[in-house]
Amino acid sequence: MNIRLIAADMDGTLLDSEKRLPDGLFPLVRALHERGVRFAPASGRQFYTLYEQFGEIADELMYISENGSMVCDGAKCVGFSALPAEVVLEAVERVRATPDVYTVVSAQSGAFYEPGASEEAVRNFNMYCARCTEVPDLMEFVKNEPICKVALFCAGRAEDVLMPAFADFADRAQIALSGADWVDLMRLGVSKGRALRQLCGTLGITTADCMAFGDYLNDIELLRTAGESYAMANAHEQLAALAKYRCPSNDEDGVCRTIRAVFGL
Repeated sequence: MNIRLIAADMDGTLLDSEKRLPDGLFPLVRALHERGVRFAPASGRQFYTLYEQFGEIADELMYISENGSMVCDGAKCVGFSALPAEVVLEAVERVRATPDVYTVVSAQSGAFYEPGASEEAVRNFNMYCARCTEVPDLMEFVKNEPICKVALFCAGRAEDVLMPAFADFADRAQIALSGADWVDLMRLGVSKGRALRQLCGTLGITTADCMAFGDYLNDIELLRTAGESYAMANAHEQLAALAKYRCPSNDEDGVCRTIRAVFGL
């Protein structure tokens, strides 16, 4: 085994239930870097949110953000996959017609939503998007700005409300169930797994040289792509079934404990 890149999902995987990074993560990432191993958060979160979150080591990381739609090496964007404009417009129109469903869209410059979203939705938008701006009319905005992800929010009802309501987008967009509240629409073919392959190309390595950790269904392609795949103890059953290994839960520091054991750190 010659691991050169480690990718870890954030919510439910690297972060604990209180949304905190593990103690000792920064020194661990630096120790890996000294051995020629890069670390990449792989998240549905916005790049700017991730970059802020990793503070002093931010420039040392690679990033799979927006569920693979925006890929960065440090602060440099190395991949941005825009949705067709007509798909974005149709999705925004559908959101407006669906009760209790709200959307925030992701451009390379940040995330954007329109007036009328619930307080809970706006709170969640800002939790996951460090750069998040209200615009007067989202339909007009997206006509002039390339969008890589349409994030759909329905509190606690992503699987039973959002997935059926937007199922007919499957022939035009990649649909990812990202959590209990979220479904993401992205360009067809976009996934964390495809983004991992992009980063491998940047580093001149193969996916066999990668280790990946995840807990939810938007991590399926990430774990399928990496040579060494780990599902958290708290993972969705479908993800756990396809992972090569299981590791302790996010509340048991499963990612860092596993890395230390594998690399003898």
